[in-house]
Amino acid sequence: MSDVAIGIDVGGTKALAVAVGADGQVLGELRSGTPHDRDADPGSRAAEVIADQVLELSRRQGLDARQVPVGIGLPGMMRRDGRLAFAPNLQSASGSDLGALLRERLDSTSVVVENDANCAALAEHQWGAGLGIDDFVMVTLGTGIGGGVIADGKLVRGRNGFAGEIGHMVVDAHGAPCRCGGHGCWERYASGGGLARLTVEAARAGRLPILVERVGDTERVRGEDVTAAAAEGLDEAVAVVDEMGWWLATGLANLVAILDTGHFVVGGGLSEVADLVLPVARRYLVELVEGYADRAFITVVSSTFGVRSGAMGAALVALGTRS
Repeated sequence: MSDVAIGIDVGGTKALAVAVGADGQVLGELRSGTPHDRDADPGSRAAEVIADQVLELSRRQGLDARQVPVGIGLPGMMRRDGRLAFAPNLQSASGSDLGALLRERLDSTSVVVENDANCAALAEHQWGAGLGIDDFVMVTLGTGIGGGVIADGKLVRGRNGFAGEIGHMVVDAHGAPCRCGGHGCWERYASGGGLARLTVEAARAGRLPILVERVGDTERVRGEDVTAAAAEGLDEAVAVVDEMGWWLATGLANLVAILDTGHFVVGGGLSEVADLVLPVARRYLVELVEGYADRAFITVVSSTFGVRSGAMGAALVALGTRS
């Protein structure tokens, strides 16, 4: 097995690339904005950005970019053949074979592609908060919500490879429109994008008067303003975080009912607000989970690697393809 791999987690706003050793140690990292240009060739701009990251990290680590194993974690519906069928938060790459595009740009055969939340689940199972736990759900909170399901110690992929698209569980049939084309999807309420929407609604409804006064305009209050103010103890901001925590718990309760899982690892780009949101979600789970008292204790914990989980898992997948 190769000693070092490069993993890239491509999210809705940024792409995080890391060089990772076989022991899970992060040796270097690089962040770039995620391109959303709609070219005639889907995914071509994303492939350019990723290739640049691989070349730069390889240069920094003294690696040959043509030889180093590379793993790419992509949001959305990944087919078993490595093609991205549809990504609501990366629609410019929907339908593309980013692995093939990157292999061509790097003149490499050592490129693999996987769903980003699956990557995060694998990293946490191998090195982090899921170590030694054979049944858990990885929940990644970013622009949307991704999921990776570990059952009996194995990653669940499903018939087409699409298992784990938990962000598109419908939690409100007549709710907010989603980029997937549906309405009321879980990620419209409990992700970074969901927090932004809840914030706008609260500001327009007059429920954030102090924050509106601080920023000077109802339309300028952001989710980051709410979480910062909630951390300070501002009641109106705490109320919005409480609402998001309830929606997070609602989705988790659905997953408990479907999978009978007892452990959740929560990570992704919104990891920095976990200390605010997870205690709220844990509290609401008690009343939302069917037969809570009759189940083994349900744990909801922060990921060990935070925003790095997906990229580290992508590197882990790449390491596993080399002997």
